[in-house]
Amino acid sequence: MSALIEFQKVSKIYKMGDATVVAANEISMRIQKGEFVSIVGSSGSGKSTCMNIIGCLDVPTSGTYLLDGRDVGSMNKNELAEIRNKMLGFIFQQYNLLPKLNILENVEVPLMYRGVPRAKRHELAKAALEKVGLGDKLRHRPSQLSGGQQQRVSIARALAGDPAVILADEPTGALDSRTGREVLAMLQELHNQGHTVVLITHDNSIAVEAERIIRLEDGNVVYDGPSDAPEAVVTARKREKGAVGQ
Repeated sequence: MSALIEFQKVSKIYKMGDATVVAANEISMRIQKGEFVSIVGSSGSGKSTCMNIIGCLDVPTSGTYLLDGRDVGSMNKNELAEIRNKMLGFIFQQYNLLPKLNILENVEVPLMYRGVPRAKRHELAKAALEKVGLGDKLRHRPSQLSGGQQQRVSIARALAGDPAVILADEPTGALDSRTGREVLAMLQELHNQGHTVVLITHDNSIAVEAERIIRLEDGNVVYDGPSDAPEAVVTARKREKGAVGQ
Protein backbone atom coordinates (compact mmCIF):
# COMPACT_ATOMS: atom_id res chain seq x y z
CA MET A 1 0.00 0.00 0.00
CA SER A 2 1.54 3.30 -1.09
CA ALA A 3 1.72 6.06 1.53
CA LEU A 4 0.19 9.50 1.08
CA ILE A 5 3.41 11.04 2.46
CA GLU A 6 6.70 9.19 2.16
CA PHE A 7 10.25 10.26 3.00
CA GLN A 8 12.99 8.00 1.65
CA LYS A 9 16.29 8.92 3.36
CA VAL A 10 15.50 12.62 3.09
CA SER A 11 18.33 14.99 4.03
CA LYS A 12 18.38 18.77 4.05
CA ILE A 13 21.73 20.55 4.32
CA TYR A 14 22.17 24.32 4.60
CA LYS A 15 25.33 26.33 4.06
CA MET A 16 25.70 29.15 6.59
CA GLY A 17 28.92 30.94 5.73
CA ASP A 18 31.70 28.40 6.20
CA ALA A 19 29.47 26.16 8.32
CA THR A 20 27.34 23.26 7.12
CA VAL A 21 24.09 22.57 8.99
CA VAL A 22 22.39 19.21 8.62
CA ALA A 23 18.74 20.03 9.37
CA ALA A 24 17.46 16.59 8.36
CA ASN A 25 19.64 13.48 8.29
CA GLU A 26 18.39 10.66 6.04
CA ILE A 27 14.88 10.72 7.51
CA SER A 28 12.57 7.93 6.39
CA MET A 29 8.86 7.87 7.30
CA ARG A 30 5.49 6.95 5.85
CA ILE A 31 2.14 8.56 6.63
CA GLN A 32 -0.97 6.86 5.33
CA LYS A 33 -4.18 8.51 4.21
CA GLY A 34 -6.46 9.22 7.17
CA GLU A 35 -3.75 9.20 9.85
CA PHE A 36 -3.36 11.81 12.58
CA VAL A 37 0.41 12.19 13.17
CA SER A 38 2.43 14.57 15.33
CA ILE A 39 5.96 15.50 14.32
CA VAL A 40 7.50 16.72 17.56
CA GLY A 41 10.87 18.09 18.58
CA SER A 42 12.59 21.01 20.23
CA SER A 43 14.07 23.98 18.39
CA GLY A 44 16.74 22.74 15.97
CA SER A 45 15.40 19.19 15.88
CA GLY A 46 14.45 19.35 12.20
CA LYS A 47 10.66 19.46 12.60
CA SER A 48 10.29 22.80 10.77
CA THR A 49 12.47 21.49 7.95
CA CYS A 50 10.23 18.42 7.66
CA MET A 51 7.16 20.65 7.68
CA ASN A 52 8.55 22.80 4.88
CA ILE A 53 9.35 19.73 2.79
CA ILE A 54 5.97 18.07 3.44
CA GLY A 55 4.28 21.38 2.59
CA CYS A 56 6.22 21.71 -0.69
CA LEU A 57 7.77 24.94 0.56
CA ASP A 58 11.24 23.39 0.24
CA VAL A 59 12.80 20.34 -1.38
CA PRO A 60 15.32 17.80 -0.03
CA THR A 61 19.05 18.15 -0.64
CA SER A 62 19.12 14.38 -1.11
CA GLY A 63 16.71 11.51 -0.78
CA THR A 64 13.15 11.36 -2.09
CA TYR A 65 9.87 12.90 -0.94
CA LEU A 66 6.76 11.36 -2.48
CA LEU A 67 3.40 13.07 -2.04
CA ASP A 68 0.62 10.73 -3.15
CA GLY A 69 3.23 8.87 -5.21
CA ARG A 70 4.63 11.97 -6.95
CA ASP A 71 8.30 12.91 -6.54
CA VAL A 72 8.21 16.44 -5.14
CA GLY A 73 11.98 16.91 -5.37
CA SER A 74 11.88 16.79 -9.17
CA MET A 75 9.28 19.57 -9.49
CA ASN A 76 9.90 23.14 -10.58
CA LYS A 77 8.50 26.15 -8.68
CA ASN A 78 5.27 26.27 -10.69
CA GLU A 79 4.64 22.56 -10.17
CA LEU A 80 5.37 22.92 -6.45
CA ALA A 81 2.89 25.80 -6.18
CA GLU A 82 0.24 23.80 -8.03
CA ILE A 83 0.55 20.67 -5.89
CA ARG A 84 0.69 22.83 -2.75
CA ASN A 85 -2.56 24.59 -3.68
CA LYS A 86 -4.36 21.39 -4.66
CA MET A 87 -3.23 18.91 -2.04
CA LEU A 88 -2.30 20.83 1.11
CA GLY A 89 -4.24 22.87 3.64
CA PHE A 90 -2.15 24.95 6.05
CA ILE A 91 -2.96 26.00 9.62
CA PHE A 92 -0.40 28.42 11.08
CA GLN A 93 0.39 29.53 14.62
CA GLN A 94 -0.20 33.20 13.78
CA TYR A 95 -3.28 32.53 11.59
CA ASN A 96 -1.89 34.50 8.59
CA LEU A 97 -5.24 36.16 7.85
CA LEU A 98 -5.45 39.27 5.67
CA PRO A 99 -6.70 42.11 7.89
CA LYS A 100 -8.49 44.09 5.17
CA LEU A 101 -10.60 41.13 4.04
CA ASN A 102 -13.58 39.71 5.88
CA ILE A 103 -13.33 36.09 6.98
CA LEU A 104 -15.35 34.78 4.04
CA GLU A 105 -12.93 36.48 1.64
CA ASN A 106 -9.95 35.16 3.65
CA VAL A 107 -11.17 31.59 3.26
CA GLU A 108 -11.72 32.18 -0.47
CA VAL A 109 -8.09 33.25 -1.10
CA PRO A 110 -6.53 29.79 -1.72
CA LEU A 111 -9.56 28.82 -3.81
CA MET A 112 -8.97 31.87 -5.98
CA TYR A 113 -5.37 30.77 -6.58
CA ARG A 114 -6.71 27.37 -7.63
CA GLY A 115 -8.89 29.03 -10.27
CA VAL A 116 -12.21 28.12 -8.61
CA PRO A 117 -15.04 30.26 -10.08
CA ARG A 118 -16.34 33.04 -7.81
CA ALA A 119 -19.76 31.54 -7.06
CA LYS A 120 -18.23 28.16 -6.20
CA ARG A 121 -15.55 29.83 -4.05
CA HIS A 122 -18.25 31.60 -2.08
CA GLU A 123 -20.20 28.37 -1.60
CA LEU A 124 -17.16 26.34 -0.44
CA ALA A 125 -15.87 29.09 1.88
CA LYS A 126 -19.28 29.58 3.50
CA ALA A 127 -19.67 25.82 4.05
CA ALA A 128 -16.19 25.61 5.62
CA LEU A 129 -16.90 28.50 8.01
CA GLU A 130 -20.20 26.95 9.01
CA LYS A 131 -18.35 23.72 9.72
CA VAL A 132 -16.13 25.48 12.28
CA GLY A 133 -19.05 27.37 13.86
CA LEU A 134 -18.52 30.78 12.26
CA GLY A 135 -21.38 30.81 9.77
CA ASP A 136 -22.89 33.86 11.51
CA LYS A 137 -19.73 35.98 11.22
CA LEU A 138 -18.99 35.83 7.49
CA ARG A 139 -18.62 39.61 7.12
CA HIS A 140 -16.47 40.10 10.21
CA ARG A 141 -12.84 41.06 9.76
CA PRO A 142 -10.11 39.22 11.66
CA SER A 143 -9.67 42.09 14.14
CA GLN A 144 -13.28 41.63 15.25
CA LEU A 145 -12.65 38.03 16.31
CA SER A 146 -10.91 36.41 19.27
CA GLY A 147 -7.68 34.46 18.79
CA GLY A 148 -9.54 31.16 18.93
CA GLN A 149 -12.05 32.34 16.34
CA GLN A 150 -9.23 33.52 14.06
CA GLN A 151 -7.63 30.09 14.31
CA ARG A 152 -10.98 28.54 13.37
CA VAL A 153 -10.99 30.77 10.28
CA SER A 154 -7.51 29.40 9.52
CA ILE A 155 -8.89 25.86 9.85
CA ALA A 156 -11.82 26.72 7.57
CA ARG A 157 -9.39 28.13 5.00
CA ALA A 158 -7.39 24.89 5.13
CA LEU A 159 -10.55 22.81 4.73
CA ALA A 160 -12.27 24.75 1.97
CA GLY A 161 -10.37 23.15 -0.89
CA ASP A 162 -10.78 19.61 0.51
CA PRO A 163 -6.98 19.02 0.65
CA ALA A 164 -5.37 15.60 0.87
CA VAL A 165 -3.30 16.76 3.87
CA ILE A 166 -4.02 19.26 6.64
CA LEU A 167 -0.66 20.55 7.88
CA ALA A 168 -0.94 22.29 11.26
CA ASP A 169 2.16 24.20 12.40
CA GLU A 170 2.04 24.88 16.18
CA PRO A 171 -1.71 25.64 15.82
CA THR A 172 -2.22 26.28 19.54
CA GLY A 173 0.97 28.28 20.11
CA ALA A 174 -0.72 31.69 20.24
CA LEU A 175 -3.77 30.54 22.22
CA ASP A 176 -4.59 30.13 25.90
CA SER A 177 -4.87 26.57 27.17
CA ARG A 178 -8.69 26.34 27.02
CA THR A 179 -8.89 27.70 23.47
CA GLY A 180 -5.95 25.50 22.49
CA ARG A 181 -7.85 22.44 23.67
CA GLU A 182 -10.83 23.50 21.55
CA VAL A 183 -8.60 23.74 18.47
CA LEU A 184 -7.07 20.32 19.17
CA ALA A 185 -10.58 18.88 19.57
CA MET A 186 -11.42 20.32 16.16
CA LEU A 187 -8.36 18.64 14.62
CA GLN A 188 -9.41 15.38 16.27
CA GLU A 189 -12.86 15.75 14.74
CA LEU A 190 -11.37 16.38 11.28
CA HIS A 191 -9.33 13.21 11.70
CA ASN A 192 -12.46 11.31 12.75
CA GLN A 193 -14.11 12.51 9.54
CA GLY A 194 -11.31 10.90 7.52
CA HIS A 195 -8.90 13.81 6.98
CA THR A 196 -5.14 13.25 7.09
CA VAL A 197 -3.74 15.58 9.76
CA VAL A 198 -0.03 16.27 10.35
CA LEU A 199 0.59 18.33 13.49
CA ILE A 200 3.98 20.04 13.99
CA THR A 201 4.74 20.93 17.61
CA HIS A 202 7.46 21.28 20.24
CA ASP A 203 5.00 20.44 23.03
CA ASN A 204 4.80 16.81 24.18
CA SER A 205 1.41 17.37 25.83
CA ILE A 206 0.01 18.43 22.46
CA ALA A 207 1.85 15.78 20.44
CA VAL A 208 0.14 12.97 22.35
CA GLU A 209 -3.25 14.15 21.06
CA ALA A 210 -2.37 12.49 17.75
CA GLU A 211 -2.60 8.73 17.30
CA ARG A 212 1.06 8.50 16.29
CA ILE A 213 4.21 10.45 17.15
CA ILE A 214 7.33 10.95 15.07
CA ARG A 215 9.92 12.49 17.39
CA LEU A 216 12.97 14.27 15.97
CA GLU A 217 16.27 15.20 17.56
CA ASP A 218 19.22 16.81 15.76
CA GLY A 219 17.70 15.98 12.38
CA ASN A 220 17.13 12.30 13.20
CA VAL A 221 14.03 10.27 14.00
CA VAL A 222 14.42 8.98 17.57
CA TYR A 223 10.88 7.59 17.95
CA ASP A 224 8.11 6.65 15.54
CA GLY A 225 5.14 4.86 17.02
CA PRO A 226 1.81 5.08 18.84
CA SER A 227 1.31 8.14 21.03
CA ASP A 228 -0.08 6.00 23.86
CA ALA A 229 2.84 3.54 23.95
CA PRO A 230 5.00 3.58 27.11
CA GLU A 231 8.07 4.28 24.99
CA ALA A 232 6.52 7.52 23.71
CA VAL A 233 6.05 8.81 27.25
CA VAL A 234 9.47 7.60 28.41
CA THR A 235 11.14 9.25 25.44
CA ALA A 236 9.35 12.51 26.15
CA ARG A 237 10.30 12.45 29.85
CA LYS A 238 13.94 11.68 29.04
CA ARG A 239 14.09 14.67 26.69
CA GLU A 240 12.51 16.96 29.32
CA LYS A 241 14.83 15.76 32.09
CA GLY A 242 17.84 16.26 29.84
CA ALA A 243 16.74 19.82 29.09
CA VAL A 244 16.30 20.60 32.80
CA GLY A 245 19.75 19.25 33.59
CA GLN A 246 21.49 21.40 31.01
